[in-house]
Amino acid sequence: MDFELTEAQKMLRDGAREFARGEFSAEYARKCDEEHIFPRELVRKAGEHGFIGAIFPEEYGGQALGWFDFSLVCEEFCKADSTLSAPILSSGFGTEQIYLFGTEEQKRKYMPKITTGEWISCGAYTEPEAGSDAAAIRTTAERQGDEFVINGTKTFVTNAGVADFGAISCVTDKNAPRYRNMSIILVDDLQNRKDVQIADLGRKMGINASLTGEMAFIDCRVPVSNLVGKENNGFMQAMTFFDVTRIMVAAMSVGIALGAYERTLVYIRKRKQFGQAIGAFQATQFKIAEMATKIEAARNLVYKAAWFIDKGQPDVILSSMAKWFAARIAVEVCDEAIQLHGGYGYMCDFDVERFYRDAKIQEIYEGTKEIEKYTMGRAIIGKL
Repeated sequence: MDFELTEAQKMLRDGAREFARGEFSAEYARKCDEEHIFPRELVRKAGEHGFIGAIFPEEYGGQALGWFDFSLVCEEFCKADSTLSAPILSSGFGTEQIYLFGTEEQKRKYMPKITTGEWISCGAYTEPEAGSDAAAIRTTAERQGDEFVINGTKTFVTNAGVADFGAISCVTDKNAPRYRNMSIILVDDLQNRKDVQIADLGRKMGINASLTGEMAFIDCRVPVSNLVGKENNGFMQAMTFFDVTRIMVAAMSVGIALGAYERTLVYIRKRKQFGQAIGAFQATQFKIAEMATKIEAARNLVYKAAWFIDKGQPDVILSSMAKWFAARIAVEVCDEAIQLHGGYGYMCDFDVERFYRDAKIQEIYEGTKEIEKYTMGRAIIGKL
């Protein structure tokens, strides 16, 4: 085992850090959080610097980075600011379906537009009655000649109100059993279609610069060529997709924890009580020691899971462990950061308050913490 980053990885990490420090403003982040603003120009800038779709091959506009490499970018972005990093890192959400299963024509059409930040994408999987039970979807795509006709409603869709296109999970064979009746279909020009109604769900507890919405498909017609991968293989494609993309969420969680931790270090060195800096008290030192240890443990778990994916040996147990544990640590560290800031930590003028709100979603989207533990337990114990 070699725990030293390569020179190329150090340059990538430092480049991401420099970009985030130069472009992420706490004042702008607070504005986006309070006013529910999607930072489109910031997404374009990140694309111009090669930070979007960086895992894609170079012929499609990417940098051909591995998931371990991209984890470094996610970590640095979220450490710098949890609010502004979310819309950037999720701006290509759903396009990974094309990268993993799409045709050559689909890859050349969509992926370069995503990597430059010119286009935004979304992945629409969740429905009002189908969340963790992803196979319970009711949205249908009926084949009529050389078209699919889509009907149904998707909710909690990241980027719904800004996405140029989306990867939509649909039932394409009503007579097939669960897990073998679903397909992934692309829908273009989402913001200008009359057969797709989009409603923003408004401000959330956190990540308010990342827009979340509901999409209703009403006799929405798309060409059969918009099918991604194999027909009726959509469930397995979606699970494969989440097995790798949850690493991104795990790395973001590490970054969020680091951001709260580092801001807390600055505060406890300056804040004085009882005639000395609060960092001098043993109780404070114990808290800082625990926070640092938890972050290091989460980071190593994320790196290991990403490393196995890059080696072509994705491990669903490791990926689930990384996502669950890192997200839990993000919430715990941010909670302790608030506590060490005292009353100031509860005020909106301090970043740790916003980090704390942004951290919680990490335990929910792309697989709740309960689903992650269920996945791990089932894989470890085996089928009974």
